[in-house]
Amino acid sequence: MGDTMMTSSQASAGELLHLIRSGRANTRADLQQATGLSRSTVGQRLDLLNRAGWLRHSTGTSTGGRPSHRIAFDPGHASVIAFDLETRHARAAVLDLAGTILAEHTGPMDVGAGPDRVLEGLADWFPDLIAAAGVPASHVAGIGLSVPGPVDWESGQVIEPPIMPGWDRYPIRERLQEAYASRLGLDPAAAEAVPVLVDNDANLMALAEHQANHRDCASFVLLKVSTGIGAGVVIGDRLYRGIDGGAGDIGHIRLHDRSDALCMCGSHGCLAAVASGRAIAGELAALGHDTASGRDVRRLLNEGHPDAVRLAREAGRRVGEVLVTVVTLLNPGVLMIAGELAGVPFLTGVRELVYQRAMPRATANLQVVTSRLGDHAGLVGAAAMVVEHLYSPAGADARLERLAS
Repeated sequence: MGDTMMTSSQASAGELLHLIRSGRANTRADLQQATGLSRSTVGQRLDLLNRAGWLRHSTGTSTGGRPSHRIAFDPGHASVIAFDLETRHARAAVLDLAGTILAEHTGPMDVGAGPDRVLEGLADWFPDLIAAAGVPASHVAGIGLSVPGPVDWESGQVIEPPIMPGWDRYPIRERLQEAYASRLGLDPAAAEAVPVLVDNDANLMALAEHQANHRDCASFVLLKVSTGIGAGVVIGDRLYRGIDGGAGDIGHIRLHDRSDALCMCGSHGCLAAVASGRAIAGELAALGHDTASGRDVRRLLNEGHPDAVRLAREAGRRVGEVLVTVVTLLNPGVLMIAGELAGVPFLTGVRELVYQRAMPRATANLQVVTSRLGDHAGLVGAAAMVVEHLYSPAGADARLERLAS
């Protein structure tokens, strides 16, 4: 949308809401100036937003004249349910529209058990979650799901996931929506008004971290290293997903010197087969340690175990080899490391290779950092995905039209 004034034909109620949510306008005068609409037309469109219950109002401080009437988006008028599905466990939360967690639950969940069992298991958490958050089911405006595999955004389906057997092209949205209605005793028609959105975990973590801490960064890359390896990319304020959701799947870039390493995707030499949490767990197990997953590796890293520290740093260097190309291509301002291995040893290895091999021009303004939101990044990102869908200009206008009919 930019900072230039819109034409009146563009400035729908949804566009006004976008200006308010972004902080670019918080009075009627601001809205008139940004849109070119008359005072009465701005008033009419604000009335639509007020009747929907999406705004809150306050009186600003006076500088000698009449106090200004301040307008803001009300993040408490609805809630979102978010799920963050990992390979062996899952998190769930009810959040308000600003991403504040109202209630949270974590439990074991084996993604390899297949979509029917996993989605039914997640659905079993719905009633207690909503009760713990203290909100009625009618307060829930949408459901977001973060998954450890590539997702076609338009269909909401997982496509050829290496570590999610049985999930390929499964109708996740429809099944989770049906389970939601069933667990809460809702009429199916009422449940259809609660959209279910699905995306890759690294994408949603990148969205959450960018919105929370790096909104001024025009090129942002998050690398998640856990059981597998994936990246999320934010350009401007938008996730870059590629043509069909495959952007960021760097764990399956082939390394020229590791054809002996068998990846879960069936290929040999993939980065994930060499430098992921699963790969390091395997190396540690061969050395006699009780490790089977990235979580076990993180436990040893937290204890300062020398073998884990050494292998994590080596893994960081191997990942850094690939990230040199990413940094050169995208010229990010922030490269964030997240996931089970996001600690000093791995980060040190990444920095060594990136700063050593990338051109100085590509790294002159680069920050290589670790996650700020930690284990909550996936949940916050899944909720943010739903909020952006519901309250984008087009989404808001469509919902207002349905409310009016």
